[in-house]
Amino acid sequence: MERKNVWLSYEEEQLQELEEVSARYKACLDAGKTERECVRVAVDMAEKAGYRNLQELMEKKEPLKPQDRVYLCYMDKSIVLYQLGEKPLEQGLNILGAHIDSPRVDVKQVPLYEDSEFAYLDGHYYGGIKKYQWVSIPLALHGVVVKKDGTRVEVNIGEKEEDPVFAFTDLLIHLSAKQLEKTGTKIIEGEQLDLLFGSRPLKDTEKEAVQANVLRLLKETYDIEEADFLSAELEIVPAGKARDCGLDRSMIMAYGQDDRVCAFTSLMAMLDQGPVEKTACCILVDKEEIGSVGATGMSSRFFENSLAEVMELREGYSELKLRRAMSHSRMLSSDVSAAYDPIFADVFEKKNAAFFANGIVFNKYTGSRGKSGSNDANAEYMAALRDIMDRNGVAFQTAELGKIDVGGGGTIAYILANYGMEVIDSGVAVLCMHAPWEIVSKADVYEALKCYRSFLKEA
Repeated sequence: MERKNVWLSYEEEQLQELEEVSARYKACLDAGKTERECVRVAVDMAEKAGYRNLQELMEKKEPLKPQDRVYLCYMDKSIVLYQLGEKPLEQGLNILGAHIDSPRVDVKQVPLYEDSEFAYLDGHYYGGIKKYQWVSIPLALHGVVVKKDGTRVEVNIGEKEEDPVFAFTDLLIHLSAKQLEKTGTKIIEGEQLDLLFGSRPLKDTEKEAVQANVLRLLKETYDIEEADFLSAELEIVPAGKARDCGLDRSMIMAYGQDDRVCAFTSLMAMLDQGPVEKTACCILVDKEEIGSVGATGMSSRFFENSLAEVMELREGYSELKLRRAMSHSRMLSSDVSAAYDPIFADVFEKKNAAFFANGIVFNKYTGSRGKSGSNDANAEYMAALRDIMDRNGVAFQTAELGKIDVGGGGTIAYILANYGMEVIDSGVAVLCMHAPWEIVSKADVYEALKCYRSFLKEA
């Protein structure tokens, strides 16, 4: 039961691989700051690894055989990948599931306005955030604008060195006496998260000249009209790249590591697999931060439908075989855990907390208070995972999300458990979770990849 810092166990070859994994991971973070961007990264990596688009095979009714690799995107915001095993699908799959949405601020459908010669984009925050953390930092604008004729315009402003950045403004300390008397949830209100977008008026314009100038620039650069905001998905995210953190470069600081640290390591593990006995699967989904709702969230049936299509091309579909496949499957619901922070030790129960550089974290249950809203994995499954990790030299730890009555959280685990499959939460410990910039240990990223590889091969 003794905790061990895995940095002390690595040989030079392992340290080199760890740094290579960290570099791959940081590149993925930089390229994928929205769900659509993450899916694009996943498709590019998958196709280079020999995966084919399942949609095309479905249209041609091309049969699938063992070791075939396929992927299917849904609305460009979720993706599922399969590597067909030697065993029939009804004997179950080994599934890695993670989410690729992260807390942020979305642009409203009617966002643009001018006030006192400032142009703003009206925002609506997405997921659980401390709103005061998002003011006075450089922000970028990512997303798509879809015009009435179906033309899709990609937007990415604020990431290149020569790009402008944006900001939510805060009140100067000299005038903030009343503001500082407010609780943390009220220091910055949701309706105050309006993006400072411009301040230069357009010449020879009598009314709303700054707004007119912004619209001119949008038209010239992107051929976007104001009405096109009605059919846009624009996300406001922190500007800047993933960086090494600490003088010893032992950590990574970046936006969106909840849950892309698990999503990208799951994807890497999936693409790295050799031949498999049981079918391997990786699901990367949207909408977890707001309850896994909607067509691209885990609560939708897109995964079940995709598996039915794979089954049809592999061995012939039947409802009974599909139900058997789901119930006989094993899954790692790959989501992050709260890292023990000695600065805020009072909210953790130290014996059951996750520590940096102690390896992948297994959360037998999540939820809040009396395990409300939790998936609670069975002891037999936990024992099987312990065996797999030990045989493959994977460092792991177990944890809960803080003290019992302090808070809590949920993942996608309970949704897949509804099919009767064995599911447990497993992920990387994160400091500053849901902040604009989150921190993880490189060692834990490395151990997560080792864990996911071992699970797909042996579970």
